Amino acid sequence: MRKRKLGQHGPEVSALGFGCMGLNHHRGPALRKEDAIALLRAAVERGVTFFDTAEIYGPFTNEEIVGEALAPVRDHVVIATKFGFRDGRPSTGLDSRPESIRRMVDAALVRLKSDRIDLLYQHRVDPDVPMADVAGTVKSLIDAGKVLHFGLSEADDQSIRLAHAVQPVAALQSEYSLWWRQPEQGALSTVEELGIGFVSYSPLGRGFLSGTMGESTSFDSENDQRKTNPYLSAENRAANQPIVDAILSIAQQKGVTAAQVAIAWLLARKPWIVPIPGTTKLHRLEENLAAVSIDFDEQDLAQIDEMFSKITPHGERYSAPSRQLNTK
Repeated sequence: MRKRKLGQHGPEVSALGFGCMGLNHHRGPALRKEDAIALLRAAVERGVTFFDTAEIYGPFTNEEIVGEALAPVRDHVVIATKFGFRDGRPSTGLDSRPESIRRMVDAALVRLKSDRIDLLYQHRVDPDVPMADVAGTVKSLIDAGKVLHFGLSEADDQSIRLAHAVQPVAALQSEYSLWWRQPEQGALSTVEELGIGFVSYSPLGRGFLSGTMGESTSFDSENDQRKTNPYLSAENRAANQPIVDAILSIAQQKGVTAAQVAIAWLLARKPWIVPIPGTTKLHRLEENLAAVSIDFDEQDLAQIDEMFSKITPHGERYSAPSRQLNTK
């Protein structure tokens, strides 16, 4: 497994991480705990050293699964988790008050069976708490040894700069893919200027970019957030089929899969970008990991940009009620 460093101030991690959310949260029926643990350990055996969770996934139970799965290899992996919602539930609103951050970290350390959190993200910017207070609180936790690195998720340019001035930010986590390229409008240049790594969640567009999802696909599980996701509506899936067709065309040229194209493209963009696809299936994990060995040169990237310059994505990432509190 190739390695990457998350910016100037972050840890070295596997070039591809593992987004743990879907093991039991927002992506259909939860895996049995023992199966989730087995899958995470299989990822470790295949060279993955970077695992992403959050207190709200479950809530809390995802951190417990990650903690139990990785306890035997704790000193050889990097675990990232997130704070920022009251009582770990988005429905109760944002909460990045210093006392809440400290309380969350202490509870997360127990769930993760660890004496430190390698990378602690603010899950979403809280407009009611000055960023200097948030960053200062995390700085105190770093000084205490409970946290090693500070990160932000879906933060705007001003918030990134305010936080970085108090405590160096190791990584910004935001959605980024061949479907959703909004970070190219500012976030990527900001983090590059400041020496901050970039962690790409939903690199496969919640599965759409894998080419396995069509207009007739249904999301039947009550736990599957995708069934209410605007840009995964049947209408938008049909409208966005040119995106998948373009990826499949590239995949055929390269002799690889659509998912591997989507991941390899992200890896080729910048050496400090680390995608964190999630899965509940071992064969999909292995398929994703194989993308790390696919190299796109400048000519390949130019060809892809040319293809996608003619395609307009359709649909919003989140429904109106959840846009301010989106949680992946």
